Order: sequence, then structure tokens, then C-alpha cells
Amino acid sequence: MDQNNPVVKLCIEGSRAEFEDRQDDAAVCYWQAWEAAKDDYDACVAAHYVARFQKSPEDIFRWNQEALMRADSIKNDSVKDFYPSLYLNMGRSYEMLGNRIEAERYYELAAGLGYGHQAE
Repeated sequence: MDQNNPVVKLCIEGSRAEFEDRQDDAAVCYWQAWEAAKDDYDACVAAHYVARFQKSPEDIFRWNQEALMRADSIKNDSVKDFYPSLYLNMGRSYEMLGNRIEAERYYELAAGLGYGHQAE
């Protein structure tokens, strides 16, 4: 990831805030990243982090779906390494919504890219 990208910088700042248990600050950084997004790459990264601070499984799903949709719109390899995490998040979203079949499909996609999933 380009650490000079303003959206990436905001997401790094948000991650730092999360690590320091400053959840409100993290959420603000992620929303600012979403609002600053200029293209599908930026929107993919920001949506991935915004999803983490949603309250309902439906909203978490929607933001994870947004991140994946934006990644799929990118016609280069800039988000290639992001796909395992995107797939795991989609799997977890489907699992929270009670759809084990779709959850397992996304976990298998992630595993196919080198990221396994341990069933709960």
C-alpha cells in the first residue's frame, strides 16, 4: 500500500488509535478516509475499515460488500494482496447473517489464496 496516499494514512492512523484503545478516534479516521476516497482503490481500503465499526451484521455486510465490489472494479494488481482479507470478512459477514453456505464459499476463496479459516 502507498503510505503517502491520504486515505491509507487515515486508515493507518485509525489502526493506531484502535491499537491504543481509542475506538472513537479510530472510527472518525475511517469515516474521514471514506469521505476522502477519490477512486475505487481508496474506497476499497476505506470501506474495509469502516466495516469494522458498524453495529449491525447487516451494516457490516454492506460495508464488506462495498469493499469487495470496489476491489473487483480495479483492473490492476494494486489490491491483489487485499483479497484474502476481503474474502475472510465476507465469510464472517455471511456467517453473522446465518448463511453458512456463502460463508464457507468465501472462506474457501480466502484459503485458495493462502489464508485458512478455522471454523468456530
